[in-house]
Amino acid sequence: MKRRSVASSVIRTVAYDVEKRILEVETLKHGTLTYNNVPLTTWHFFMAAPSKGLFFYEQIKQHYPQH
Repeated sequence: MKRRSVASSVIRTVAYDVEKRILEVETLKHGTLTYNNVPLTTWHFFMAAPSKGLFFYEQIKQHYPQH
């Protein structure tokens, strides 16, 4: 997985595995968190979101299982 830096006050980097549908989010406070079964469309919306932190907490953290 290719890790990307993002402009966010709470997230340092993100990575996504298309084949396995795994999303990794490196936060400033909690380290790297891994989420399973994240659709590619969610990844695209996440990367396009003006607030990565808000999108993460509202659309990913509460909706996908953490590994």
